[in-house]
Amino acid sequence: MSTMEREAAGLAISVRKARYHRRNPLDILFSAVTALAALSVVAITFGILYILLKESWPAIQKFGVLKFVTGTDWDPVAESFGAATNLFGTAVTTALSLLIAIPVAIGIAIFVTEIAPDFLKGPIGAAIELLAAIPSIIYGMWGLFTLAPLMASHIEPALMNSVGRLPLIGRLFQGTPMGIDMFTASLILAIMIIPFTASISRDAFNLTPSIVKESAYAVGATKWEVMKNVVIPYSRLGIFGGVALSLGRALGETMAVAFVLGNNHQITASLFDAAATITVTLANEFTEASSKLYLSSLFYLALLLFVLSFIILAGAKIFLIRSQKKLPGEA
Repeated sequence: MSTMEREAAGLAISVRKARYHRRNPLDILFSAVTALAALSVVAITFGILYILLKESWPAIQKFGVLKFVTGTDWDPVAESFGAATNLFGTAVTTALSLLIAIPVAIGIAIFVTEIAPDFLKGPIGAAIELLAAIPSIIYGMWGLFTLAPLMASHIEPALMNSVGRLPLIGRLFQGTPMGIDMFTASLILAIMIIPFTASISRDAFNLTPSIVKESAYAVGATKWEVMKNVVIPYSRLGIFGGVALSLGRALGETMAVAFVLGNNHQITASLFDAAATITVTLANEFTEASSKLYLSSLFYLALLLFVLSFIILAGAKIFLIRSQKKLPGEA
C-alpha cells in the first residue's frame, strides 16, 4: 500500500470516528430499537424451545429419545406413545408433495417469463399470488368434498390398474381407493406450495440479464436450450430458495392435511392408506389429552417437528451460502 493510500485510509477512519462521536440521539435510539427487534426473534425462538422442552420433559424421561422416535405405538389408553408413525406420515406427504409441486411450479415460471404473450403474464402472475393467499382450511374443505371423491372414483382406480401393476413401485398404488389417504393429502399440499415456488422462481428468472439470453439466441440456441443452459443455472439459488420456503410450508401445514389424511397411526406401504402426521395428530388430539403423560407426549411431538424444521431449513441455508460463492462471475 502506497503512502497516499495509507493516508486516505487513515482519513476515512478518522471521519468515521468523528461521525460516531457526533451521532444524533435519534440515530442511537433508532439503532437500539432495530437491534431490539432483531434480538427479539432470537429470544422468541429460544423461548419456544424452552417451553417445548419443559412441557415434554415427562415424556422424555419416560420414553427417552430413541424409543420415542422409533416406537410405532400410539395408545392413549395404555399410555404407550411413539413418534415413528407420525414422522413417517410427515416425511412421505412432504416428499411426495415436493415431487409433484416442483416440476409444475418451475414449468409455470418458465411459461410466464419466456413463453406466454404479454397479455397473459399479468393475469397468470396475479392468479398465482391469489392462490397462495387462500386459507388452508379452504383447501381442506375443497379437498374433502371435491378432490377426495374424484380421487376415489377416478384417479386412484386408474393408477391401481396402470402403475399399480408394475413391479416394486406398484406396491405404492395398491389398496382400497377411498380418497382419504396420503396420496390425496400430498396432492393438496402440492397445490398449496406451487404458488410459492412458482412465484419466487419467476422473479429469479426475471433477474437473468437480457444480454446473456440474447447472446445465447444469437449463437443459435433454442428457447429450451436457453432455459436449460442459461436461465435455470443462473437462477438456481432463487429456485432453491422457493423450494426451501415450500418445504417449510409443507412441513407445518395442518388443517388442509387433517381433512383428507385420516388419522391412522400405522406405517403402510401404500399411498392409498390413511396415515398420521405430527401436525394432524397435534390438531386432532391436543384437546383430548386426558393425562399428563399424554399431553407431554404431544409436546414431545411438537419438539421433534421444531427440531426437524430447524435442521432442514438450516441445511438449506448452508447450501445457499455455499452455492452463492460459486455463482458465475464470482471468484
